[in-house]
Amino acid sequence: MARFEPELAPGETPPPASVHPRDATKDAPTSVGRFNQTIRDFVSAWGSVWVEGEITSWNLRAGNVYGRLTDPDSDASIAFRIWGSVRSRLADDLKVGDHVVASVKADYFVKSGDFSVIVSAMHPLGLGDQFERIERLRAALYAEGLFDASRKRPLPFLPQRIGLITGERSDAEKDVLRNAELRWPGVRFRVEHAAVQGERSVGEIVAALELLDADPDVDVIVIARGGGDPLHLLGFSDERLVRAVAAASTPVVSAIGHENDHPILDDVADLRASTPTDAAKRVVPDVGEQRAIVQQLRARATLRLTQRVQHDIAQLEQLRSRPVLRTPDALLDPRVHELVLLTARGRDTVDRRWDAAARQSAELRAALRALSPGATLARGYAIAYHPDGRVLRDAADAPTGSALVVTVGRGSLAARSEGELAEGPSAATAGD
Repeated sequence: MARFEPELAPGETPPPASVHPRDATKDAPTSVGRFNQTIRDFVSAWGSVWVEGEITSWNLRAGNVYGRLTDPDSDASIAFRIWGSVRSRLADDLKVGDHVVASVKADYFVKSGDFSVIVSAMHPLGLGDQFERIERLRAALYAEGLFDASRKRPLPFLPQRIGLITGERSDAEKDVLRNAELRWPGVRFRVEHAAVQGERSVGEIVAALELLDADPDVDVIVIARGGGDPLHLLGFSDERLVRAVAAASTPVVSAIGHENDHPILDDVADLRASTPTDAAKRVVPDVGEQRAIVQQLRARATLRLTQRVQHDIAQLEQLRSRPVLRTPDALLDPRVHELVLLTARGRDTVDRRWDAAARQSAELRAALRALSPGATLARGYAIAYHPDGRVLRDAADAPTGSALVVTVGRGSLAARSEGELAEGPSAATAGD
């Protein structure tokens, strides 16, 4: 078999002399540079080939495109590059999810040891099957109203405890915990680890979500995953997970991928954070900012209170400067003589009315005394009446033997009638 000797690109520095990889041994190893260069020379001998797949990553940097093509059937993928000169000849609407056919040529980077392909032509064949299914599901869920803003629940200002669903020992977990603690050192988390890609991811994330949703101490739940190939984010568009988030009673924050990633979870969650770091900033308030707000409010309250006190002092001084308050005796002195006169007049009026009432009372007593039956009896008269209380007015009403009661000026006595006299004493004689 022929050996591939290193062929240097224009301007490339030749690697240090070393043993060819075919001749390398433990005692005489080849260098990494020559080994990579040999691989590159071998790969460069390949010609261009047409491949079909779905665009699962498309990043534009400095006019060039860096992306990834994926086979939906086998999940096999390969990184590709499109130079700016080639990109200008391609369709303008190429994007993630497009099903394309591309002419590629293998390339191998000597310094990094990375393998990729260079695209010389690319033509769209339609939306990829997986992304097409996602878009159909997105449209159906939108029609159901699961994305409505009215369903979005507000996040608590300061959660008592934050539930976090993420991969074990992942960068996303570190970012959320670190940034949340920097913003509010006393923040508490309950972390549930779950697979964030692959076949197990949906079931484990749903189970962790149900566990955190049932915890009364958890006020908000964050589902976080770092960026990556959009193919690895397909689980976050799974209908089971999306509906579980919609049914949760606890507010859910979606922090999946980077700014340009958009799984369906972002649409149904109560809040979409662009990154895990952004989720920490959106869920936990900044203690420094809150202290500054408190200081501003205290300063504003102090200023308003000072202004109010100064205003009241000025009004009090204005009132005290008035003559009536400066010398209050000047207002009272003219009224003293008037008060004495009114008091004397009132006393005289009361005395006169008292004397008049006393005279009138004496006259009434005399009149009552004159009209009183007791006065008549005192002059020698008597009243005779039957025991049942009937006053005797006619002698014929007291036949012989009738019992009578006679009342005189001083007491009463019992009597019995001896009958009617032939000629009784006259009124004048009876009164003597």
